[in-house]
Amino acid sequence: MGTRYSAAFYSSAPVDMPRLSTALQQAVDRVDNQMSTWKPESDLCRLNRAPVGLWQVVPPELMTVLVAGLDIGKASGGAFDMGVGDAVDAWGFGAAGPSADQNKIGGAPSTRRPSTDGLELDAPNLRVRKTSAVQLDLSGIAKGFGVDQLAECLERFGITRYFVSIDGEVRASGLKPGGEPWLVGIEKPDRKMRDVARIQELADLALATSGDYRHFREHDGKWVSHTIDPRTGSPVDNAVTSVSVAAQSCMMADAWATALLVLAEVRGPELAEALQLSALFMVRDGDGLREIATGMFRE
Repeated sequence: MGTRYSAAFYSSAPVDMPRLSTALQQAVDRVDNQMSTWKPESDLCRLNRAPVGLWQVVPPELMTVLVAGLDIGKASGGAFDMGVGDAVDAWGFGAAGPSADQNKIGGAPSTRRPSTDGLELDAPNLRVRKTSAVQLDLSGIAKGFGVDQLAECLERFGITRYFVSIDGEVRASGLKPGGEPWLVGIEKPDRKMRDVARIQELADLALATSGDYRHFREHDGKWVSHTIDPRTGSPVDNAVTSVSVAAQSCMMADAWATALLVLAEVRGPELAEALQLSALFMVRDGDGLREIATGMFRE
């Protein structure tokens, strides 16, 4: 996934560390090999190359993510959409990188359809087929799923008190030996430096953040975010600079953080409230920032 993962845990019973370390590595490798857009032979890339109308067999992990992605796409009114692969590439955030020809940089082709319209799933039989030439990109959900896979790996080893992370997407279970919750820093959205905006206690929850301040590039003298608004095929452009979401699974937190970032400072909090999501919006306000909080972040 182009980044690092970590796992911290407490166990009163002996743990076979070499075997656990191997299992954790295999868990993230499995996600990467199935869902990467940077590996031509990943299951996702093979699905993207598949002809329209032809059923493709996919691994169960990939099916889990596709099902969740379509569900969140519908629930968010299209603010989350896995079918933005062409727009990601067009804006220079894909595996090919930025185009040297500035005329080729821009939004998605007018023929692009959302994944909710262009994808048919046969989950019981692990089959997928495209009903249009949709190009999938799972950057807004796969990393969170990878965190969940790390958590499930630890639990298979009988470990119930842990903190796992992939590049800032985290999941915590149980408490530390002294009864304290795990602590996670929510980053201040600043492109020039790293600083913490808030320290959040976390127990038996996952936390994911989407923002415009880490992965971006310059286009026509303006900084553009790697997060694509599926409704326009262009990078997100609103006053919200980051959204953090807490949920039972990191996959859900990851995808909803992306969707709420797209929905901006009015519709985003409204939907979060309606769906009882815990979300923290950081909004640019002149030269400063203001927070909009829902759920546990308001406490």
